[in-house]
Amino acid sequence: MSEAVQFSLNRMSAPKLKFPDYVALCQRLGIDAIEIRNDLPGVEITDGTPAGQIKEACERAGLTILSINALQRFEQFDATRRDEALALAKYAAGCGAKALVMCPTNSMLDKRTASERHADLVKALAQLKPILDDHGLLGLVETLGFEECALRRKSDAVKGIYDAAGERHFRLVHDTFHHHLSGEDIFFPDLTGLVHISGVEASAVTVGEMRDGHRVLVGRDDRLGNVRQLATLRARGYRGYASFEPFAEEIAEAADIEPRLAASIAYIGEALEAASLRQAA
Repeated sequence: MSEAVQFSLNRMSAPKLKFPDYVALCQRLGIDAIEIRNDLPGVEITDGTPAGQIKEACERAGLTILSINALQRFEQFDATRRDEALALAKYAAGCGAKALVMCPTNSMLDKRTASERHADLVKALAQLKPILDDHGLLGLVETLGFEECALRRKSDAVKGIYDAAGERHFRLVHDTFHHHLSGEDIFFPDLTGLVHISGVEASAVTVGEMRDGHRVLVGRDDRLGNVRQLATLRARGYRGYASFEPFAEEIAEAADIEPRLAASIAYIGEALEAASLRQAA
């Protein structure tokens, strides 16, 4: 039998719950790791919850905080972005988070050339290294597969990491949604620090039309190939967490999120086990 996948919950999986209820949900599901966010109204971090309070609650519950998600437009690193990075890094260190997720600019108004974007990426990564070091954090670079994104493909992120001599400081987020959208079916298991999982089931939308609002939990009707992506990463040695990150409003508002998550966890586990048995046959 294959080794069971480690699941974690991104705060997007239950964005309306208060933190104690979110922690209790994780415990009931057998989840021992989470990601918190800085972009959700009414909950931590935006509600002003002190970092130490988050750390204490997680320690009591036996939860590891994998990351804070996220430093936005990180590759356009100016004085404002530096201040944002420092504030997030301080909070991450204070709450016991292991890493800071970093997302690139995603705008149709971004008219930089490919070479300009690469130069900005390398410059940003170089300036982020001492901030991460000072706070004991890893930087998780998340590429976004949308056509307008400044950093769409993981291969470009890897080149930037190497050019910034950042191999010790940075890892990739393999997001199954963005991997599918990017059109680049290349895996970097040795450089992957975290996997984000979500599914798309809407049959009427094309790949180019897929947006965050289509992202639900992973089930049998998933169009993104989550099971194949996870199986490939695991076959090539990735043993980190797969973190549920759905964005669809139906998930955010779901009163039955716990059984939905339990069903998705069971489905993925069974599908990966079946894939492993087929490979061994």
